[in-house]
Amino acid sequence: MDRTAMINTIGIEYHTPNIEGGEYSYVQEAGSKDKLVRASGRTPEHFKLDIRFEHKDVVVLIETKQRFTKDDEKQLLDYLQEERALHYGKKIVAILANTKNDKIKVWQSEIDDEHLLEDETVLDRMEHYVRLFEVSKQNDREKVLKNTSDLNTLLHKMDIDEKKRSQFVGTTLLYIKDMVIKSGAKHIDANLEKKFKDIWNSLNSEAIRGAIKGVLDDLLDGSDNKAKKIELLQRNVLNDQKVRKLSTSNWVDILDYILMKIYKYIDADSSEGQDILNLFFIAFNKYTGKKDKNQAFTPDHIAEFMCRVAEVDRTKVVMDITCGSGSFLVQAMVKELADCSRGKKDEEAKALRKEVTSSHIYGIENEEVAYGLATTNMLIHGDGNSNIKFASCFDCENFIIDASPDIILMNPPYNAKPKEIPERYKKDWGNSKNGKEDPTKGMVFIHYLSDVVDKMNEQREKNKLSRKTVKLVVLLPVSTAIGSKSKIISNEKTYMLEHNTLDAVFTLPDDVFHPGASVSACCMVFTLGKPHKLPDGTVNETFFGYFKKDGFKKKKNLGRVEQFDNNNQSIWKGIESEWLSLYRNKKSVDGLSSTAVVSGDDEWLCEAYMRTDFSTLKEDDFQQSLNEYLAYLMKEGRIYES
Repeated sequence: MDRTAMINTIGIEYHTPNIEGGEYSYVQEAGSKDKLVRASGRTPEHFKLDIRFEHKDVVVLIETKQRFTKDDEKQLLDYLQEERALHYGKKIVAILANTKNDKIKVWQSEIDDEHLLEDETVLDRMEHYVRLFEVSKQNDREKVLKNTSDLNTLLHKMDIDEKKRSQFVGTTLLYIKDMVIKSGAKHIDANLEKKFKDIWNSLNSEAIRGAIKGVLDDLLDGSDNKAKKIELLQRNVLNDQKVRKLSTSNWVDILDYILMKIYKYIDADSSEGQDILNLFFIAFNKYTGKKDKNQAFTPDHIAEFMCRVAEVDRTKVVMDITCGSGSFLVQAMVKELADCSRGKKDEEAKALRKEVTSSHIYGIENEEVAYGLATTNMLIHGDGNSNIKFASCFDCENFIIDASPDIILMNPPYNAKPKEIPERYKKDWGNSKNGKEDPTKGMVFIHYLSDVVDKMNEQREKNKLSRKTVKLVVLLPVSTAIGSKSKIISNEKTYMLEHNTLDAVFTLPDDVFHPGASVSACCMVFTLGKPHKLPDGTVNETFFGYFKKDGFKKKKNLGRVEQFDNNNQSIWKGIESEWLSLYRNKKSVDGLSSTAVVSGDDEWLCEAYMRTDFSTLKEDDFQQSLNEYLAYLMKEGRIYES
């Protein structure tokens, strides 16, 4: 991009040249070279900047090169130091820009790796650079997590029903978020706190509930099935008997805590802030559901890993047909919204984000409380019009086909009641069709998806369109991957391979759902709509990962907590990168991964195919294996504790 185009892009009205050629001389600005030396405390090697812009208290410095190199950063640093010496207090964005192409490199405040803005890949309007400094809140993951536990304790003291707390917190958070936005406040401080507390203290409890309902009503305006969503939020939260008993002072304490201890530490306009919002909601669900050992809440980092496995980006339509509280959908939406800004100007990114929230996220949920949580979760993340349907997924074939998903992420119920499953899937179940739990342990849901994708492709062929494949990344119990003793599960596995490709199976940590369900889980990756056996008779190998160690540790009252190394770097992030690299390159590493050609009768776990890395074994590992085997024998009733 040439200099004229750069000036027009950022805004000619903000351009501040002071010498011929449109350049900016710091010697000219200082009055002489001697004065510049005195002001900066050094003799400058470079003092003629190519392009300078100024608006409010923000300046943008651009040094152009035909093709910049690492050495050019030293020259740009000279200009930044001179700018700071002559215009103390100005906020600075420094840019290296090529004239031979559109490549740029952008720093905020300092020129070093820590202040490099990697997502800034295109020049934008001056207003965009001003907004970089207008962060109203500081993301603080640690404080949000700690305060989430304390918030649960506060609601316990207020006698809010444990099963209703998550929904209650979600709706009150939406009310506070709306108040902050409408106030126009740039910072959440003591002055804003006093202003809000004065408002809340002037209202009775009925008026506060009415104000919250009004916010929900506005946020859901235009939403599909709005009346049902409002009805559920009213019934499960605002009209709850214990919520109606809250006094004004109770409400003030709760709202003030959420404002100052939760929302203050989340910048919802940033991708990191969106992640922390999701982390907060998942963490609170765990606190309120920790007594239910059947709840398999998908950990935030595993959901994020599954999104990366599926390669979620702004071009993909993502669906979850058993979406629960919406964890996968929010994680996918956060990923897509962040991707909208990469390589795009603000106006372009805004249009892309609107497309994502209106037509890229689809969910189905048939349980009222979970559906209400999903609605609230999506609203918290700025999406009130997402396509989440209140129904059984088995009644939503047309909804799925019309959505035409590219990616399906899901954690289906492992103990669904057989009576809720269509008869066509139970014809070979024998007496199990009248049992208490789904004998396929959730595989019937992916069988159903396979059938829907087949029907979708039949319709596409009739309409002269090419067939479509869908990436499915699903969490299932380890027992489904073994399945050697269950003819029902073996039949499901065989069916899946006849119609779809099994790309990978990852064995996950034993306590991955702690403090909820204790079931051991694996993650299966399918390409739906592409048979495992190719037309020429060959079969691709499946990748298997023994991904049992994710760098998280269990802590009392906090669940599984992320660990950091001596340099304060996330241990999980390094592990995640290794897992993804092994999967994408189908690498076999002793004790960690393998590949194999499998059938429906085979075991679908890495343990059956990988080579043991004996160099890492210790005596404790041997003892642990004995203990696990003994526990298994006792569970199976083969031996009894004396």
